[in-house]
Amino acid sequence: MSSTIAFHRQIEVRHEVDVFVAGGGPAGVAAAVAAARQGARVFLAEGQACLGGMGTAGLVPAWMTFGDGERFLAAGVGEEVLDRTHAAGGTSSRYDPARKHGGGADINAEVLKRVYDDMLVEAGVGFAFHTAMIDVLADGGRVTAAVCAAKSGLFAVKARMYVDGTGDGDLAAWAGAPFEKGDEHGRMMPGTLCQLWANVDWPTYLAEGKPRVGEQLPGALDDGVIEQYDLHLPGLWQVSETLGGGNVGHTFGVDGTDERSLTEALIFGRRLIPQYERFYKEYVRAGLERMELAATGSLLGLRETRRILGDYVLCLDDFKRRAVFDDEIGRYCYPVDIHPLKPGKAEFERFHAEWTALRCGPGESYGIPYRILLPRKLDNVLVAGRCVSTDRSLQGSLRVMPGCYITGQAAGVAAAMAADAGGEADARAVHVKALQRRLVALGACLPNA
Repeated sequence: MSSTIAFHRQIEVRHEVDVFVAGGGPAGVAAAVAAARQGARVFLAEGQACLGGMGTAGLVPAWMTFGDGERFLAAGVGEEVLDRTHAAGGTSSRYDPARKHGGGADINAEVLKRVYDDMLVEAGVGFAFHTAMIDVLADGGRVTAAVCAAKSGLFAVKARMYVDGTGDGDLAAWAGAPFEKGDEHGRMMPGTLCQLWANVDWPTYLAEGKPRVGEQLPGALDDGVIEQYDLHLPGLWQVSETLGGGNVGHTFGVDGTDERSLTEALIFGRRLIPQYERFYKEYVRAGLERMELAATGSLLGLRETRRILGDYVLCLDDFKRRAVFDDEIGRYCYPVDIHPLKPGKAEFERFHAEWTALRCGPGESYGIPYRILLPRKLDNVLVAGRCVSTDRSLQGSLRVMPGCYITGQAAGVAAAMAADAGGEADARAVHVKALQRRLVALGACLPNA
């Protein structure tokens, strides 16, 4: 039987800034850099030991689509991140920056960490690692302070504007914004504990081994080599001459907003990975006979938790009609990618049919309206990244890193504009046309503005 205690403490207000950013993943990085480049005083709190979230601490091995085949959609901060990472040797030689209008690129996490560090330092952003936002103080639809926990103890940050880049919508949800999670039954996509593999013979694997993966996986599953019958295997990406990044295996049933569920998923993920190593070595073989697990992510790769409900909910119909909005802050084109909810052939076939049908053609994209960054019931808060206001289908598209750069960049510029205005800062008072002009000046792709 649980009990409760009363907890009260006077804490230091350590930072008073124009914009506070919770979380230093791709959305938080883009928001902080964009806001600082508008002249705002910014403080970002990041609970991990590095910036980048899933692409660094989580070892997600690749960015997804940056462009629609004709235009670079995640332009501005996102394009700068990609260019700087490639220039520093953080993408494999197979990536050609002159042809970046289509797909994404693989990620060397150590290089990407340094790129993010440099970008925030150069922009003049104040930030701290090992600093978790643990609560917010809110009154009458306004956040008045964010409470953070660090090695030095508890402290508060007071800001005129707050940007939620947590991925899970923690700041907005704790401040009272409504949200949804998962499907109509609350079920969410599985997570993946991503990996780094050594001793991969890439020429042999790409030529001979990779085509064998799909052929050999059903047999390995029938043989019980992998304890769950999971036909969805995103696979391996080359991140250096002999290293591979793995997006391999699923932790079904995880709730990323519950530390107990996360703990169970991490334990299961670590147990699952040797089973896939056996599959690759014994069934695929070509180029992988000597592969060796080098590391697993310090974060579980999460695809879905809260979706904060905003002034508009971007929906599947908007994807299908390639919607255009007056208040566009970007456009995007990644397919609807909702991973199977449970092991088994039927769920995989559902996923595969959706993945095949719900995608954009060359030059096609859908608009991202500013209104999906505006949480209902809150005035001085913007959301960015995978928790923005969408239905479940569009979350399955916009959740990936290039999409996070787009929404994060817009949230940062809007937060700086709102903080700079007279009176109480209000995200809804931002003049959209002025916001669009500032985004274009940063390099954003806004063909309809």
